[in-house]
Amino acid sequence: MKLIEVVAAIICKDDKIFATQRGYGEWKDLWEFPGGKMEAGETQEEALKREIWEELETRIVVGQRVTTVEWDYPQFHLTMHCYWCSVESGHLELKEHEAARWLSKDEMESVEWLPADWDIIEIVKRLL
Repeated sequence: MKLIEVVAAIICKDDKIFATQRGYGEWKDLWEFPGGKMEAGETQEEALKREIWEELETRIVVGQRVTTVEWDYPQFHLTMHCYWCSVESGHLELKEHEAARWLSKDEMESVEWLPADWDIIEIVKRLL
């Protein structure tokens, strides 16, 4: 089975987190925490900063790792490293996603998340 390793940003502001809706591919229209694949030689933090810049033209501060999710999709095994993040500069401009929302703890289940992201939701709800 193909192995994919990615990083994800749990971007917080006050008591809300930033969620993005995929605009492409098999999982189009489902919601996720922004981020993406690591490149050779990158640390997780470097990859996360690069991905958020590419996807949202925003500089972030990467904080503590929240969790690492291991998830089997039909075509691949996903390892996703998730970090608390905050906006350093920029306006979270959507470059690849269809939509985005700031969600409170009570609103987190109002969108249809990617399967691997549900484990993160439960952790984030406890920590917010």
